[in-house]
Amino acid sequence: MRERIWAPLLLLLPLLLPPPLWGGPPDSPRRELELEPGPLQPFDLLYASGAAAYYSGDYRQAVRDLEAALRSHRRLREIRTRCARHCAARHPLAPLGEGPGAELPLFRSLLGRARCYRSCETQRLGGPASRHRVSEDVRSDFQRRVPYNYLQRAYIKLNQLEKAMEAAHTFFVANPEHMEMQQNIENYRATAGVEALQLVDREAKPHLESYNAGVKHYEADDFELAIRHFEQALREYFVEDIECRTLCEGPQRFEEYEYLGYKTGLYEAIAVGEYVKALECAKAYLLCHPDDEDVLDNVDYYESLLDDSIDPASIEAREDLTMFVKRHKLESELIKSAAEGLGFSYTEPNYWIRYGGRQDENRVPSGVNVEGAEVHGLSMGKKLSPKIDRDLREGGPLLYENITFVYNSEQLNGTQRVLLDNVLSEEQCRELHSVATGIMLVGDGYRGKTSPHTPNEKFEGATVLKALKSGYEGRVPLKSARLFYDISEKARRIVESYFMLNSTLYFSYTHMVCRTALSGQQDRRNDLSHPIHADNCLLDPEANECWKEPPAYTFRDYSALLYMNDDFEGGEFIFTEMDAKTVTASIKPKCGRMISFSSGGENPHGVKAVTKGKRCAVALWFTLDPLYRELERIQADEVIAILDQEQQGKHELNINPKDEL
Repeated sequence: MRERIWAPLLLLLPLLLPPPLWGGPPDSPRRELELEPGPLQPFDLLYASGAAAYYSGDYRQAVRDLEAALRSHRRLREIRTRCARHCAARHPLAPLGEGPGAELPLFRSLLGRARCYRSCETQRLGGPASRHRVSEDVRSDFQRRVPYNYLQRAYIKLNQLEKAMEAAHTFFVANPEHMEMQQNIENYRATAGVEALQLVDREAKPHLESYNAGVKHYEADDFELAIRHFEQALREYFVEDIECRTLCEGPQRFEEYEYLGYKTGLYEAIAVGEYVKALECAKAYLLCHPDDEDVLDNVDYYESLLDDSIDPASIEAREDLTMFVKRHKLESELIKSAAEGLGFSYTEPNYWIRYGGRQDENRVPSGVNVEGAEVHGLSMGKKLSPKIDRDLREGGPLLYENITFVYNSEQLNGTQRVLLDNVLSEEQCRELHSVATGIMLVGDGYRGKTSPHTPNEKFEGATVLKALKSGYEGRVPLKSARLFYDISEKARRIVESYFMLNSTLYFSYTHMVCRTALSGQQDRRNDLSHPIHADNCLLDPEANECWKEPPAYTFRDYSALLYMNDDFEGGEFIFTEMDAKTVTASIKPKCGRMISFSSGGENPHGVKAVTKGKRCAVALWFTLDPLYRELERIQADEVIAILDQEQQGKHELNINPKDEL
């Protein structure tokens, strides 16, 4: 009987922890809910309305709806937190007894808590909670702060530069890989004369703001103020931890900040000033990093400075982290015991690695300022680009007629490589080239730099969303702009099928790019148009390694290049060994040719110098992780859906009702 209850107990694990270990110190402050009159409007409907208003050109309505969606999303979280706390206090869990039916009182209290929560939600939301259930896509958009992308564009249209800059920065903090947004922020700052330190993150977590403030004071040797801010960060962290646990139902994946790893660094930072408190902090830090030689030395030093009347053994680690680690160990034991009862093995991830982040290949990049880690002696150790952990397969169907298979990995002297021809027709190449001429901007996608890789060539680029917008505004034929969208989707499907991937391949970044040889600068060139690199790790030719760490786009899994022309000189695509010198394959671009390959250190590549003419291609990067889907692609999908609906409406208007019979 006891074994049969392990499954529901595992799902309800956060509710089963003893109340004394539930959060931080008893006096931790709690944020109060801002009550608003009337029923709460579902944030997904407000979001959809704001996006639709944006695309229809009604930017004031877009701002109203998008801001309302963000407020609704924030209030919904606060209501759920308040109700969960209220009902946990009103319905404490009955202890688990012994003998037959011993678990029934526990489940009775759980059901009572669930009824209370449902009633509280309905009352505070002003209607059934089911109205606020949203799709995974909407949930992902808000987690990635996509509404702020719409907002910054709408505010610019309304000439509200300060608000546009706030929205852009808020979005960029969660999406540091978004090159266009970084360029937008730089443009806004230059226009407004705003320093980087003045940028506002509207979704900033209080504990992270306090932490960053503490780091600044620490660097300025103002230790008293640093301690004040670090202590505040810890209090706010515990509040955030309580809220996260309150909202947790079943296994929790931290989607925005790496709480476990980040927090311990504060104890090392606070360890200055009074020696007793410093010793308490150092011992607290060692609870998570018991083998840290620097902090062990600090403990010995602090103990040597104590008065003779104080016994060093009597000074214990800080109570807040002691409780935190004790709870963590209890959770771990419960999970292991439950896993054993269910018949499978469980190995706990190492949450306490030295550089302060979770050891989790699927983690979302932390919002903690990494530069601050160096202040406390935390080194960001390099990680090797891992071997591909999925099955290496290729040779799947090409899906479309007329596509010609040219070379596979073996023939290209590498791993996970394929070369195809006739992915585009001659007519499609000409049409895309015409679109490129009409919409490309110098430096687009390269942070505004005209010659990002070599001073001997000019780079121009455009995204799918920019193309569709230009088509919608009539600057280029809408049909031609849509071709860019359609052929990139065609390429994605081919890559996914040929490499026989077991999961969906998502767009990570889509970019049409042309590089033009600059006249008078081509004599005796010995540089490359694009230096040898890998797409998801930092190539280190001297060490013959590729380090999978920021600023590399570590989430990229596959890459593809679809060429549009061949009326230029030079510009061959090349694969090399890890030494970035030994060429293993060279490919001459031409209309309709596509090269695709896995994005890791197994495929270093570059582009030879373009010495005459203009070389154009559609560059595509893909990811298997939906959290890193290209944001502009999602918006482009919405534009296409709107256009399809408009086209369908026009078609329906031309139907004779009698013809439907």
